[in-house]
Amino acid sequence: MNCKISKNAAKVLQLELDKPENEGKLLRVYVTHSHGDHAHYGMGIDEPTEKDIVVSTDKGIDVILEKDNAFLDGVRIDYFYVPEEGFAITNPTKGNHGDH
Repeated sequence: MNCKISKNAAKVLQLELDKPENEGKLLRVYVTHSHGDHAHYGMGIDEPTEKDIVVSTDKGIDVILEKDNAFLDGVRIDYFYVPEEGFAITNPTKGNHGDH
């Protein structure tokens, strides 16, 4: 499985992961709901279970993904400052390039 994190997203995520209450935990990306040929995503700080795989990224952040969920393979996490500040999770490999 594969996950990409943009430079801006990595900076914001690392600040959260470095908090004392998140020690030993990882970033989890999950599907909030899917319909047709695409999905919508969420994320949180969590610990892996036996149903998960931990994927290392080129930004030094490990990400928990559910093993058998094809919509998670190839997700991309971005962080934008405009038009409003926040994360965007898409999966270009599945034709999902943003909200519709």
